[in-house]
Amino acid sequence: MNKIIPTNQAMQQLTLKQKVGQLFMPAAFINDTEEEIQQLEKLIAEHHIGGICFFHSRASAATNFEGKKKIVVNEDSFGTLKNLINRYQKAATYPLLISIDAEWGLAMRIENTPQYPYAITLGANKNNTDLVFEVGQNIAKDCKTAGIHWNLSPVVDVNVNPNNPVIGYRSFGDDKEQVISLAKAFVKGTQSEGVLTSIKHFPGHGDTATDSHLGLPIIDKTKEDLIANELYPFQKLIDEGVDSVMVGHLSVPALTTNAELPSSINKDIITGVLRNEMGFDGVVISDALNMHAVSKHYPTKGELEWLAFNAGNDVLCFAEHIEEGIEHILKNASEAQINKSIERIWKLKEKAIIPKNIPQELTDPSPLNKKIAEQSLTLHHGSTEKIEHFRATNFCTLTLKRFGADQTNQEIVENIADMRKEIKNETEILLLLTPPQIKPTNNFGFLQEEIDFVNELIASKKVVLYHFGNPYALQFFKTDKTTATVIAYQNFKEFQDVAAAHFMGTLEAKGKLPVKLN
Repeated sequence: MNKIIPTNQAMQQLTLKQKVGQLFMPAAFINDTEEEIQQLEKLIAEHHIGGICFFHSRASAATNFEGKKKIVVNEDSFGTLKNLINRYQKAATYPLLISIDAEWGLAMRIENTPQYPYAITLGANKNNTDLVFEVGQNIAKDCKTAGIHWNLSPVVDVNVNPNNPVIGYRSFGDDKEQVISLAKAFVKGTQSEGVLTSIKHFPGHGDTATDSHLGLPIIDKTKEDLIANELYPFQKLIDEGVDSVMVGHLSVPALTTNAELPSSINKDIITGVLRNEMGFDGVVISDALNMHAVSKHYPTKGELEWLAFNAGNDVLCFAEHIEEGIEHILKNASEAQINKSIERIWKLKEKAIIPKNIPQELTDPSPLNKKIAEQSLTLHHGSTEKIEHFRATNFCTLTLKRFGADQTNQEIVENIADMRKEIKNETEILLLLTPPQIKPTNNFGFLQEEIDFVNELIASKKVVLYHFGNPYALQFFKTDKTTATVIAYQNFKEFQDVAAAHFMGTLEAKGKLPVKLN
């Protein structure tokens, strides 16, 4: 890889067209064909692209996350990632800034790599910022091992809407002070390894009921409310010093004269609020520009890229029309405007693209995950005494979890009928419940028959429920009628072991639910 030249030299050396190329951060995919890889190499070389953002595959990228295309499984994703980073760096005249969304580790995008708990699980660790610092640090080490400079996280959205379809488990909770405290720890942990971060999704995606991958969410609050809530974590973290801010695709009428223009391409919001009012002079990166909240409204190739840049974004993430975007910006932007963004971007490059203690091996998440499991386990309903009494009974254990993704609805319903027969004469049930999915779409993947079956159990028997998943999924179940309900948040082995130790009475539940449930 070429060495990074100093910012002042870059400002003199790069032509204006090369500088505009540096604003672009197209998507790179682990499972691309050789032809697609060569196309991206050509794009990088010919247009002097500044960076790339890694995703798993075109089938799992932002606008297809609902799974309309089959996702390919690549057993050696990590090896492929490292190889692709080397190839793309070789194609670049100036070193690329390599980024990825690794909110809970490289596993968010790359299978068979270390996975750490979701932000909502970390949020249950009350006043325990040391563990969150370690999570940020370990994920940063894995990024460095891969050749990644920029982790596009943490999420600092305050998730006050239990029905939020896209943030939810990715937020540290619904308490803004807790969000600030844990986000700060994550950022500091990441920075301790020399890896960049980006707080997102400005001006705050926590109180939305629409997914911006698919449509434009509206946040209809007064400016005073926004300053007190949505904007508050951003301001606090900006005051602490952050590398970058990612702007989401949101309609926020109180912050602009043009409510129809999403925040990601809105000058009032980025230049007016974020830069001028909140005093942020670092790098602003757009959320993925292929997301339907913006992309479907701008069919003219290059227009969206120009609008995003003109609004105040320095880095245009997941831009799909690079050649046309470069032309639009060269035609419409002033040289001073381009230079200001390049100076910001290059300073980030200088900071990050310097080899610093590159680990040769990926981290082992197990020891840290076990500590987090012990600190986050939450007694949501009931008492330790009730669990002790229950344990002394002749209870029956029932596991409600999907085994294999190929079960048909019919098979699931038949399975429920079988379980109903098996437990007909039981009076005490230890129920281990894992929601089929982490996202709330389609009732977290539960069939109505499964929801009815669990509620029927709770109504007719003494049930101690251990929940291994997104706590928001509990809103479908009458947990107040259980003997006890305990939330373990993840279905990792470490969390299962901790739940078992708790049930056996050898471990105390120390966590606190970081959100309110309906």
